[in-house]
Amino acid sequence: MTELTFKGKEFVYNHHLAVPFRPIIPHSDKGVGPVALDGNLIVHGDNLHALKALLPLYAGKVDCIYIDPPYNTGNKEWSYRDDVNSPMIREWFSDNPISVDDGLRHDKWLAMMWPRLRLLKELLSDTGIIFISINSIEYANLKCICEEIFGADQYIGEFVWKSRNNKDNRNENGLSNDHEFVLIFGGALDGELRSASDYSNPDEDKRGPWASANMVGLASREKRPNLHYDLINPKTGKNYGCPKRGWRFERSTMKKLIKEKRILWPQKDDGRPRRKAFLCELDARTNVASVLSGAFYTNEGTTIFNRLMPEKEFPFPKPPELISFLLSLFEGKDITVLDSFAGSGTTAHAVLEANKRDNGNRRFILVEGEDYADEVTAERIRRVINGYAFTGKQKTVLLRERLNWRVLTKAHTVVDKVQAIENLHGHEFDCIKREIKDGELIVAGEKAVSNFAEGVGGSFTYCTLGPPIDLDKILTGDTLPTFEVLGAALFHMATNRALDPAALSEVESYLGAADGRRLWLIYRPDLDWLKSPDAALTLSRAKVFMERDPKAKHLVFAPARFVSQKVLAEHGLPVEFVPLPFALYRIERA
Repeated sequence: MTELTFKGKEFVYNHHLAVPFRPIIPHSDKGVGPVALDGNLIVHGDNLHALKALLPLYAGKVDCIYIDPPYNTGNKEWSYRDDVNSPMIREWFSDNPISVDDGLRHDKWLAMMWPRLRLLKELLSDTGIIFISINSIEYANLKCICEEIFGADQYIGEFVWKSRNNKDNRNENGLSNDHEFVLIFGGALDGELRSASDYSNPDEDKRGPWASANMVGLASREKRPNLHYDLINPKTGKNYGCPKRGWRFERSTMKKLIKEKRILWPQKDDGRPRRKAFLCELDARTNVASVLSGAFYTNEGTTIFNRLMPEKEFPFPKPPELISFLLSLFEGKDITVLDSFAGSGTTAHAVLEANKRDNGNRRFILVEGEDYADEVTAERIRRVINGYAFTGKQKTVLLRERLNWRVLTKAHTVVDKVQAIENLHGHEFDCIKREIKDGELIVAGEKAVSNFAEGVGGSFTYCTLGPPIDLDKILTGDTLPTFEVLGAALFHMATNRALDPAALSEVESYLGAADGRRLWLIYRPDLDWLKSPDAALTLSRAKVFMERDPKAKHLVFAPARFVSQKVLAEHGLPVEFVPLPFALYRIERA
């Protein structure tokens, strides 16, 4: 695998480890619904610190990550702000914001992305997918560092989507760059739902709708000799020979297909036999094309934002339908979606609409570091949930159907589908409009709204980041986080997993279990108590901990102890003591 080298890499390579843990502080007055850190979240704070703060609760639990980082166009769209302990990195602060004249702007962009991607990888589940919007300026660099961080074997591919529908000749070279990419890394996509309009039943086969499928093989005679044979029509005796790469099925299987009348014999002399692929026998989902044919134009994102937030301005918000499309590639409706470059909140908007559409239980986590996190990002989502004042027409897309020759040959099937939609949803709208745009049939319901647009429902908790958890300052009283906040940080540092809040018990000093170990924390946010004998690990306390699970090993965080490791071993107690002021040092270097 090729490794990408950039200036500053040695200083940011492990910078995510040096980022301090900060507690997530909910603000009940700025959210919608009850406070729930395991529900929808909008976090206002530097996304590097916010991602670190999310680890104790969400490490390895995020199913889908979508981020839209700065494209580094040189139009002074972003600044480098990370507090990296390096004179060279600190010097970069004086050059903010990053401009096109900055000879190190690509190095700075990579230095900014590296630690964030490292933390995003820790948050992503083993089967999760990360989607990253980018254009050609940093595409190659981004792909290289993603292969290094996530692994080259985790590279799935990329979507190419047409982001602009006009040729305004922004470039002097005569080329209008109208496309962008969505880079994809992770497990595997579930794929898109198979379109029933691609199947029909012209011969009224009892097995239902079918489509003509290819039977040509993929192997040479040398590699798969059993797939190379002459295929003869048993009724006419016509010999169709054998393709250069053989047939897709061996002789016995082909005979079975012929007997079951699944072979489509050509009507023309130069035709080739094909087979019937029945819809009822296929998976509900199929591979999705890497070139998106949908009209996901950026200006549509602007139109939607302006309708929701007419009093605000936001440059180039992504269209919600792009995120909705990405969400549709997940079969599950109960997934956690993270966007750490949240901007105007498009990702949360798409998640809420998807839940409304199919009664799903998807959860979103947004992170936005700019000052507009409350007035723009969160306010947009408040309006999406609760409804908003609106004058004009509210449009809801009910059907998107890619048009190709196969669809056109079965136009009656598409017409039936449209009529079914009109019969089912016609009463909900003033009118149902049908249009063909950019190779797609779009059926949308329109409803005139003069006072108020209905919300889609839902809730979220608005949060900020508290001061860093500095374990060295706990015994001085300068930092006294809650038991849950400190416990979550220590549990993650010791196990690299997220804490299960349901397992935690402050009364019993219990944090949880992982990898055959049980973790305990002797702690109260009370300085006098922390300096008292009650805060120490004793022999009797170690025995109580071990009785919880005699076969497990036990790790105890505490300010002090009144029993040595030698005595614990003599009593046969598999208990290890970790002093609180040094816990961070001990665990991260274990």
